[in-house]
Amino acid sequence: MSDSLHRQVCFSLYSASRAATAVYRPLLDQLGLTYPQYLVLTVLWEKDGSSVRELGRSLELDSGTLSPLLKRLEAAGLVVRKRSTADERRVDIHLTENGRALQAQALDLPQRVAEAAGLEPEELQALQETLAKVTRALRDAAH
Repeated sequence: MSDSLHRQVCFSLYSASRAATAVYRPLLDQLGLTYPQYLVLTVLWEKDGSSVRELGRSLELDSGTLSPLLKRLEAAGLVVRKRSTADERRVDIHLTENGRALQAQALDLPQRVAEAAGLEPEELQALQETLAKVTRALRDAAH
């Protein structure tokens, strides 16, 4: 492989993301989920009844990407979409019983992936903080 490619930070970030997703894939296959679906459910397990807009903000996804994800989750019987009674322009996403039940099965996934990364807890914390800093800086540079 190209040495110059491996010196690029963006390639390291890309490679790490793909490797993490590859570890998640077989674990999520057992739950019948894709990684993006898992991320949506993770937000809902924390705040059931989030609006589509809130989900998009939390996941940094536009509605064109999020809407098909939500449709697939609804077709799988894991969420339901409901118009808000306070503002009918707002669509809220609620977990079904099946969607809530998946949370117990997914509880150990982050820990299993963290263990697969081979880092100590304090190293993982430092990595998360560094990645958050890089993300903020790159977002600012893009705008």
